[in-house]
Amino acid sequence: MSDVYAVRRGQLRDRCAAVGSAAALVSRPANVRYLAGGAPSGAVLLLGPGGDVLLSPRAPGGDPADGRTDDQLRVSVLPAADGDPAVAAAGLATSSGAESLAVEEHHLTVSRHRAMGSVAPRLRLADLGATVEQLRVVKDEEEIACLRIAAEITDQALGELLESILVGRTERHLALELERRLVDHGADGPAFATSVATGPNSGQGRHRPSDRRVEEGDFLSVCLGANYRGYRCEIGRTFVIGTTPADWQIELYDLVFAAQRAGREALVPGAAYRDVDHAARYLLDSAGHGGGLAPWTGHGVGLEIDEDPQLAPAAMGKLDACVPVTVEPGVHLPGRGGVRIDDTLVVRPEADGGPELLTITTKELLAL
Repeated sequence: MSDVYAVRRGQLRDRCAAVGSAAALVSRPANVRYLAGGAPSGAVLLLGPGGDVLLSPRAPGGDPADGRTDDQLRVSVLPAADGDPAVAAAGLATSSGAESLAVEEHHLTVSRHRAMGSVAPRLRLADLGATVEQLRVVKDEEEIACLRIAAEITDQALGELLESILVGRTERHLALELERRLVDHGADGPAFATSVATGPNSGQGRHRPSDRRVEEGDFLSVCLGANYRGYRCEIGRTFVIGTTPADWQIELYDLVFAAQRAGREALVPGAAYRDVDHAARYLLDSAGHGGGLAPWTGHGVGLEIDEDPQLAPAAMGKLDACVPVTVEPGVHLPGRGGVRIDDTLVVRPEADGGPELLTITTKELLAL
């Protein structure tokens, strides 16, 4: 893997050189991990004329959540634990002969930016922008393998929950149990805060679990994901509790299922982001639910649970192969509940079988 990280850093160095910057400072945690393999919390990565250096407030340890730092990287641990690695990096860049430093302005605070300028007043700070995020969009097969394992763990955790008694248990209790099961099956932790929504809460995106208890006849919506070696997936399913679904529940579920299928089928290399969104959104809008829909149908996943690309009505750009995304349409009827169906998939060409579905828990409307 060291060669992989070196190649990634080389790609970033080439892009910086193309805009006249001989050095770059990467401070956003997911971007640091992408280029360095792993890093303690708060670490930054300096790519400069003096070589690549990971500056950290503490020495890399054995915490799986930190990943494993590339052996080819020089690691510099700050002498004071309360020191700022970004400020130290600015000083190091100057001493190495750099005249300009490209930084992630969207991540640095104003005060941090000023502190860097104070220690290196002659160093010109330029904006690196979202260069690293753009490099991260297309995943290699090793990254996809991590996402595939994360999805398997997530499916296992959800499948076990569906075999247990749910009536009478609270949303909060079920969410905590799901997160425990993720870790039991090998996850480093949840990919995001697990959402469990019942009855009138169901169908809401990222609902925060409450003390509401599951009742017979409820819709039950769950959304969860595993974090495996830094890579995060997402799955969302909706079920009916304890009885045959009512007619309105079947009708609503079939509508959301059709929209989700249309979005999945639109995931082909070269498809515009907004066209994928439209494929799912059109069915829900035509059925009269357009006013309450989420601003996007899906998004990229990887080292973060919500990354580029965004599948939204005004999104610009087209899908490439080997881009993992979610497709997650949903409808919520205030006071009644709703349906969300969410999968993580990898864009693949038709010659390779089309989009690869990573989350495989059934999408049949089950009565639990």
